[in-house]
Amino acid sequence: MIEFIQENLIMVYLLVFTVVLGFELISKVPTVLHTPLMSGANAISGIVVIGAIFLLRTNDSGDTVKMLIGSAAIILATINIAGGFAVTNRMLSMFNKKKKD
Repeated sequence: MIEFIQENLIMVYLLVFTVVLGFELISKVPTVLHTPLMSGANAISGIVVIGAIFLLRTNDSGDTVKMLIGSAAIILATINIAGGFAVTNRMLSMFNKKKKD
């Protein structure tokens, strides 16, 4: 694991930078815009799932670090996609007219 980090030190720095930047950007977004931004997050998470599948397909089966990172990416992005669709569905249902009995 240490060897992997040393070989990919710039990628680790980039990952830490993007996490901090993403947290700062999301914390500055007004609450009114969170739900519309969820659809954009769903698209990005879909790309992450496809990228992780490609990573796992082209990976050597003995490289457990890449296998774990790819598997975690698929699981977390799938959770994000499902949550995004649930929130979007709930938001859209608020705009439906209620049926009168």
